[in-house]
Amino acid sequence: MGSFLLYGANGYTGTLIARLASEYGLSPILAARREEAVKPLAASLNLDYRVFDLSNSKKLEDTLREVQVVLHAAGPFSQTARPMIEACMRTHTHYLDITGEIGVFEMAKKLDSSARDAGIMLMPGVGFDVVPTDCLALFLHQQMPDAHHLKLAFGSVGGGYSRGTAITMAQGAGEKSAERRNGVITSVPLGHKGMKVDFGLKELFVMSIPWGDVSTAYTTTGIPNIETYTAASPKTFKMLQYQSLFNWILRTSMVRKWQINKIKSGPAGPSDEKRARSKSLVWGEVSNPAGAVLRARLNGPEGYTLTAHSSLIITRKVIEKNFKSGYQTPAGCYGADLVLEIPGMFREPC
Repeated sequence: MGSFLLYGANGYTGTLIARLASEYGLSPILAARREEAVKPLAASLNLDYRVFDLSNSKKLEDTLREVQVVLHAAGPFSQTARPMIEACMRTHTHYLDITGEIGVFEMAKKLDSSARDAGIMLMPGVGFDVVPTDCLALFLHQQMPDAHHLKLAFGSVGGGYSRGTAITMAQGAGEKSAERRNGVITSVPLGHKGMKVDFGLKELFVMSIPWGDVSTAYTTTGIPNIETYTAASPKTFKMLQYQSLFNWILRTSMVRKWQINKIKSGPAGPSDEKRARSKSLVWGEVSNPAGAVLRARLNGPEGYTLTAHSSLIITRKVIEKNFKSGYQTPAGCYGADLVLEIPGMFREPC
């Protein structure tokens, strides 16, 4: 089977993807900015590797011409997605990434026509951000085609954040949240809504956040009102009610630099043992103008494990020429049952 380029292979999630690729019959070319970061991993997995920075457009394009698809795993994607996508346009290479950033989805969506002209697919969000939530959104919409409001929430039993995810969160500290109202992405305070959700395995308190589905679920379903939530402690939720008083502090370069340095001094992410003991939980609710309500939920492997599987499942589909040109969402392209192809996933109405 054809190879693909895995950029950011030295990161926590990139390493998980590289280690799992052989189970899907795939042999990625590993790539990173520094040789010392990627060479040992490539040697341990007997894989080829490349070293280049995204600013080196010639080396980037020369490498992309060797493959059919790139799986981009080097965030923050608000900084790295555009140069990779533009290079993919020039080299006619399919683009996948594991972002959850609303701005990246919206940027890629605007490039739909150009991607179609280039004969390539642009699909950001092929990991936990946003495969399970996107698939659940479509599943619920199929049961209620006239739904006008969608709520999505996620949490976990166990688990934790990778260093890259934590840094992306730190860089967004002090910023506002977002939801979709009457078809328009609207800025709202972070954590301005909260509620308890029965995820099946556990009931958790969740608060509103700017999750990628504010963009993608609208593309997939057309539902005009979308809210997204994550599990949080009630104490954190209460503290955020006063966020307007201290957001300016969190946005200062000094505070963000301190946070990022602290994150970098910690572990790369959850251990294999911790991931094996953890579960990811997803819940969704749709309602229509008549007041009818439908709910469903998913549970499955821990988020980073899920990302490794879902990204490789989609990469293999593209290599097998199972794709649609232009900007696509995971469920929009592959259907609501895509998430059930991930080992250990379970879906039920609730």
